[in-house]
Amino acid sequence: MEPDPHIAKFHDYLKVERGTSAYTLRNYQHALGEFSSWYQGTFKTSPPWVDLVRNDFRIYLRSLGRRNLGQASIQLRFSALRSFYKYLIRRGFLGSSPIKNLFLPKLKKRLPKFLTLGQMLELLRAPLKLWELKNSKPRSKVEVLPYLRDTAILETIYSCGLRISELCGLLIENIQWNEQLIRVVGKGNKERQVPIGAPALEAIRLYLSKSERVGTSGPVFCHHRSSLASLPEERCRGLNPRMIQLRLKAYLAQAELDPRISPHKLRHSYATHLVDAGADLRSVQELLGHANLVTTQIYTHVSIDRLKTAYARSHPRA
Repeated sequence: MEPDPHIAKFHDYLKVERGTSAYTLRNYQHALGEFSSWYQGTFKTSPPWVDLVRNDFRIYLRSLGRRNLGQASIQLRFSALRSFYKYLIRRGFLGSSPIKNLFLPKLKKRLPKFLTLGQMLELLRAPLKLWELKNSKPRSKVEVLPYLRDTAILETIYSCGLRISELCGLLIENIQWNEQLIRVVGKGNKERQVPIGAPALEAIRLYLSKSERVGTSGPVFCHHRSSLASLPEERCRGLNPRMIQLRLKAYLAQAELDPRISPHKLRHSYATHLVDAGADLRSVQELLGHANLVTTQIYTHVSIDRLKTAYARSHPRA
């Protein structure tokens, strides 16, 4: 298929003007490309976006249903299409969206998975435990620096509730050491200030001192080859999310936890522990960088469900 100019400009708009995350860019690109391929295969022509009508998308929705896709997958595809049509409307290509009021299967409400406080503490200790285990083998000399970095990464995610993209983009100059605050650049390039705990700051300090970084700028967390003892600032290559996910799996196994837990589940753990300890939802919303309070309210349901479970297990007249 020939490159679609509307999709290409939409991609540039999301990347440059909206500061959309790499994950969303990838998902939207895939969803729009998939619709274009489906339309091409069904109608033997490229989709005339401004002339499509609601029935075209009903047909597409039925084709997705025949593929037995889950409700979340269908919602994701139409979320991309809705955003794309909002963009076309803003640019004056058409007056209203053909997807408006299209009935989609409702998503089942799923409570976020999270680690208990005890599990979280075991995970925070896992990187250095794994390093000690590897270093205890005969004729083995494993560099400690990557494990100090990963300890600091886990401490920072849990201390600040960061998205993985926010963690990868964290700069040394974003840390206010004396105030115990960090400046976070979130979705849509929105900035927020988040408190960071003393253990996380100490873990970062130790990592930076051992890496012998020069200067006070650049990414906090760098990619290190196993043979590299230190990495000057000008050679610091920031981490990518995939690397953090892979490293996390090793530490989950070391802590005897479910290896399918993602970095985002650590963010859920952060929010759940805050709400359990009595933090108000508005504060948690600001800390997480949620645009809508409804997104944050799910953590209330988590706490209520845990209270109900404890009540049913413990009360003699439950």
